[in-house]
Amino acid sequence: MTRIALSRLPGERVAVSDGSGAVELAREELPDLVAEREARDDEPRWVWDDTARWYPPLLAAGVRVARCQDLRLGHDLLRRAPALDQALMDGPDADVWDRLRPGGPSEAVLFSVDDRAEHLRADVEDARQLRAVAASPESGRLGLLLAAESAGALVAAEMTYAGLPWRVDVHERLLVERLGPRPPRGARPALLEAAADEVRSLLEAPRLNPDSQPELVNALRRQGLAVTDTRASTLRRLEHPVVEPLLRHKQLAHLWTTNGWEWIDQWVRDGRFRPSYQPAGSTTGRWSSNGGGALSVPVQVRTAAVADEGWRLVVADVAQLEPRVLAGMSGDRALAAAARGGDLYQGMVEAGAVASRNEAKLGLLGAMYGATTGQSGRLVAGLTRRYPQAFGLVEEAARAGERGEGVRTLLGRGCPPISGAWDQESPDAPPDEESLAREASRRRAYGRFTRNFVVQGTGAEWALCWLADLRGRLWRLGGNGPLEQRPHLVFFLHDEVVVHTPTHLAEAVAADVEAAAATAGRLVFRGAAVDFPLSVSVVASYADAGKGGSATP
Repeated sequence: MTRIALSRLPGERVAVSDGSGAVELAREELPDLVAEREARDDEPRWVWDDTARWYPPLLAAGVRVARCQDLRLGHDLLRRAPALDQALMDGPDADVWDRLRPGGPSEAVLFSVDDRAEHLRADVEDARQLRAVAASPESGRLGLLLAAESAGALVAAEMTYAGLPWRVDVHERLLVERLGPRPPRGARPALLEAAADEVRSLLEAPRLNPDSQPELVNALRRQGLAVTDTRASTLRRLEHPVVEPLLRHKQLAHLWTTNGWEWIDQWVRDGRFRPSYQPAGSTTGRWSSNGGGALSVPVQVRTAAVADEGWRLVVADVAQLEPRVLAGMSGDRALAAAARGGDLYQGMVEAGAVASRNEAKLGLLGAMYGATTGQSGRLVAGLTRRYPQAFGLVEEAARAGERGEGVRTLLGRGCPPISGAWDQESPDAPPDEESLAREASRRRAYGRFTRNFVVQGTGAEWALCWLADLRGRLWRLGGNGPLEQRPHLVFFLHDEVVVHTPTHLAEAVAADVEAAAATAGRLVFRGAAVDFPLSVSVVASYADAGKGGSATP
């Protein structure tokens, strides 16, 4: 496979190196070169500093690439990989790569020649990363993780480019029904203000700002209601006429501020919701987003996510991802057997491990999140004897964290180190009882983090492999058109994907979604007999996913 490194040069020029030599060309010539090499070579791998900087202009020019190596993501990952000799990551410009932050497609390519971050040598960094990985005893797993991480970066750019289909008329109709007509700038919607007035009247507080927690708590206390917060769960326990309008006000205020008219203006263009995704935005490798609430499309506005005419949305999510990941990475055959073919929690019941599905769920979640008291704590103790490998893995990860040691995911992503210990802050001063207690508490908290890190991070790795394989399948399925005319990914959230597809290909897409999940399981867990069953819906609107049917607004 040919590796083609791209580096920015002064004067809006690009250096292109494929191992046989290097050429320079103007930036505007790059899409033609990439398209020509994609057609001529056998899936070349494009090597660049940041997919978010290089790929969007190519997509805008109608050029899709099959593979890339995102050096920024790779460098950050390898710097925290326990199975890597960190000395091999040092060298020219390593300090710049260490602090390189995600770029954006709107950023100018031409910067001052003195800005080292703008003119990094991709071929030099690529060679450094390849040498470091090759020298690792975990080279196979790290190589897979780097490839999956880079594929995820391509998916993120493509999802922003293609966008999630979004009907502004449906969204605005929902807002008018719930909030009233769009108010002038600086004013509040009529129905939201009406709910606020009702709250003020019932609390006998005409000047109350119901969005202010301190004011609202004081007003409730003056009515004889002993509250310390205004969470919805707290309010529902109260017996007072104000509860219903207050809860309604909270819901309407959240809709207005989170997904109201300003959200539409900012994030929906040309009938598409186009958020900005950030692969590996969290320490576990899970994605984050840079705005628009991309990783949390509320149920109440999903009715606006509607497929184009003649198209459908294929929505798929995996059941009980993290417990299945725990079974696979620990090699616990008993837990894997419980997961086989369907509901993992019910499988534990049928195996006689617990009496009810709820107990199975409480026990497994308790093990992954560190429950030590109450019903969860008691269940964890009993299930540890039944599933010693699975429960022992997270327990050892927690103990390592409490010792101040790092842990790693199955493919080799390292967790951030514990920091700020008293013995590092003042090595010459003997610790007192207060600092010892504070340090013990901090290490227990870090242990809870490392306990979940190994499972959540490995789950993120499985999801990346799922995305990477599915992306290739969709491209091969869709004929000869550009990305947006083929089946393509439009949404991803940890354990859920949404594909926009021509209707006649919807069933084939659903089959490929399931096949890609099975492939990801084999890649990550190497023959461990763990199933990853999916719930798959073919719908016209995202809001109909899981309802067993399709609807047209």
